Amino acid sequence: MSSSSVLRSRRMASTIASSLSFKLGVPLRPHPPLPHTSASLGFTTFRRNYAVSSSAFANENREYVIVGGGNAAGYAARTFVENGMADGRLAIVSKEAHAPYERPALTKAYLFPLHKKPARLPGFHTCVGSGGERQTPDWYKEKGIEMFYEDPVTNIDIEKQTLTTDSGKLLKYGSLIIATGCTASRLPEKIGGNLPGVHYIRDVADADALISSLEKAQKVVIVGGGYIGMEVAAAATGWKLDTTIIFPENHLMPRLFTPSLARRYEEFYKENGVKFLKGNSLKNIEAGSNGRVTRVKLEDGSSIEADTVIVGIGAKPAVGPFERVGLDSSVGGIQVDGLFRTSVPGIFAVGDVAAFPLKMYNRIARVEHVDHARRSAQHCIKALLTAQTHTYDYLPSFYSRVFEYEGSPRKIWWQFYGDNVGETVEVGNFDPKIATFWIDSGKLKGVLVESGSPEEFQLLPKLARSQPIVDKAKLQNASSVEEALAIVGSSL
Repeated sequence: MSSSSVLRSRRMASTIASSLSFKLGVPLRPHPPLPHTSASLGFTTFRRNYAVSSSAFANENREYVIVGGGNAAGYAARTFVENGMADGRLAIVSKEAHAPYERPALTKAYLFPLHKKPARLPGFHTCVGSGGERQTPDWYKEKGIEMFYEDPVTNIDIEKQTLTTDSGKLLKYGSLIIATGCTASRLPEKIGGNLPGVHYIRDVADADALISSLEKAQKVVIVGGGYIGMEVAAAATGWKLDTTIIFPENHLMPRLFTPSLARRYEEFYKENGVKFLKGNSLKNIEAGSNGRVTRVKLEDGSSIEADTVIVGIGAKPAVGPFERVGLDSSVGGIQVDGLFRTSVPGIFAVGDVAAFPLKMYNRIARVEHVDHARRSAQHCIKALLTAQTHTYDYLPSFYSRVFEYEGSPRKIWWQFYGDNVGETVEVGNFDPKIATFWIDSGKLKGVLVESGSPEEFQLLPKLARSQPIVDKAKLQNASSVEEALAIVGSSL
């Protein structure tokens, strides 16, 4: 019998056994033990068994429960469906009012002015971001997946394997997947962090509130020069608003961009009317007589008029009631192994909230990015439901697409793969292409390309994963991005 036939037989047997267990009230048998793949993390090598009496098979019992309503939850649900293990077995518990959606849209096309064709639901439900099916609320009904909207989990009883929700529901689970993502870091209330007109973006409701402000706004101040700051500022130019970005660092995107690369983007933003106050920090936000924000004060004593403030100063893992599952002290989040198992058998964590072994760089990481949310969810569920035992081998990647609204003078789209360590070589003059290569000990470690062709973007992960030896001098003499990519590509 072929390996694929064996796998199908195992899956069918597991499905029948689990189905009978639920119907007859007999103990559910655990999946076969998985090999121990992360000895250094000290994780157990078995999954949790659980039994429920026949009289307890009421509506509150679920074989699988996903907590969270973002990208990871949507892609996990799809993987359950693909493996024939969703119908009548899976429930999703979410604080969101909507079925899972592609969250990156909220700081990009969702913020376009109404006359410039903004994105709206159901247009960007998962899994359209990766070319998959649009999973609307009806999709979940058709697949037999029970959805609990606007009802976040407030407590977990690990011993009894039960979750309590905000509305008081008690849900018993067999296997639990934590996909709670992150929450936006907020400014303290005492310095005006919660004033009317001050916005944070993590969900559709946040984005809708910001759009209501932008419709009436004249002077916008953005606090933070990272992803959120860059993307919201680009969207604000479509509204033709007076826009200023404030951040304490010396240049945009300091965690990724080199000073030289950041300067190119800053110049483009300035050409589109965005102002920068670099190397400066916010002191407090002041309100007018109507209680709404009117001014932002800075640490250097200066101030700026503002009727709308958007804060993008990072995010924190939404650990919530799951601290007892086991946290990572270095990068935050819930600690997992290479199959996304926590230290508690039967409980898994995926996406932004998971602190996982970054195999190719031999370190523990927590990645806040949609690509990781998708891939980690799929890998975890495949390991849970099938004979897959290979550990997650993620290649860090980041991207941004901005100035894509109708009538924009130019679209910005960059992609990065790998690790931004070592020396850098920059090639190109941003008209429109530019590339930055990170080289350490003669090896290519990371690469970023702006405005690449589909073929060039497809080459980047191959380069970053293979880490070829690169002739730095030859790369420095490249006259174009195309020539530079050909040089490093020839080393593969």
